[in-house]
Amino acid sequence: MSENYSKLRQHAESAFGKAQSQLFERQRAIEDLNSIVIARNEKTQRLREARLAKELRDSLASGTKPASKRARKS
Repeated sequence: MSENYSKLRQHAESAFGKAQSQLFERQRAIEDLNSIVIARNEKTQRLREARLAKELRDSLASGTKPASKRARKS
């Protein structure tokens, strides 16, 4: 009987190990995706600030009032 218990225990531990490794892989994938999203948002913000600064410089150089704000997409 203890041999059956041992086999069942080994099978259960093996299944648990597989589930844990899948969980860790999923968490790592989510962290990778989150870092990509954060990097993309930071780059978008830098580009937006650069564009607004350029538009302001151009409008001041031409002597006209600054361009109206662009509508934000939701």
